[in-house]
Amino acid sequence: MKPVAIFRHARSEGPGYFADFLDANGIPWRLICIDAGDPLPVSAREFSGLVFMGGPMSVNDDLPWIPPVLERIREAMAADIPVLGHCLGGQLMAKALGGTVMQNPVKEIGWGEVMVADNAEARRWFGNTRQFLGFHWHGETFTIPQGATNILSSAHCAHQAFSLGKHLGLQCHIEMTQAMIREWCEIGAEEIASSIDSPGVQSLQAIQEGIEARVSQLNTVAASVYAKWIAGLNV
Repeated sequence: MKPVAIFRHARSEGPGYFADFLDANGIPWRLICIDAGDPLPVSAREFSGLVFMGGPMSVNDDLPWIPPVLERIREAMAADIPVLGHCLGGQLMAKALGGTVMQNPVKEIGWGEVMVADNAEARRWFGNTRQFLGFHWHGETFTIPQGATNILSSAHCAHQAFSLGKHLGLQCHIEMTQAMIREWCEIGAEEIASSIDSPGVQSLQAIQEGIEARVSQLNTVAASVYAKWIAGLNV
């Protein structure tokens, strides 16, 4: 089986629970560290699926790796190779499909309820789950690309995920581990302090309160979503 390609855009924003899930299911994967200068693959066809993680940059930044990444996403979708995006990764997918990425009305940092839409696509990905406590860290959002379906929303962000066939673009983070949350809180303490007046931003204490139970519940949601995504892999 060809490996799943996981694209990392920042050292602290690795695959997290998603890598644990792939390992538990015996699915090979290869980490491509764009932040460390790893070359981009020549073709999406080298892989059974493409996964894009988060990052502090904007997809609208003038970065040399963004145009070829967008091309790899389009190539994969045209070849029926599943694509999955987390936060920045979902924004990359949206832009590759002709959508727009712009400022969200408010910044979202921390835990927040995510509502599952009442449509067939949402039920296909999330089953009977109607809402869950997701993790957020973003200041931008995407429009829903033509042909895709909006399947998640939150109080502060109308577009938390879209699906298009085998492909899923997420604005929220479902890949989190306890270690990742603690590291992000350490790295992003100043950002939280400067944005704490935003209704979508939690304090460091609130983010880490009950972290073990919250991450465990999020992992359960993620496992169900990831199971549906890997069902479409090109073996």
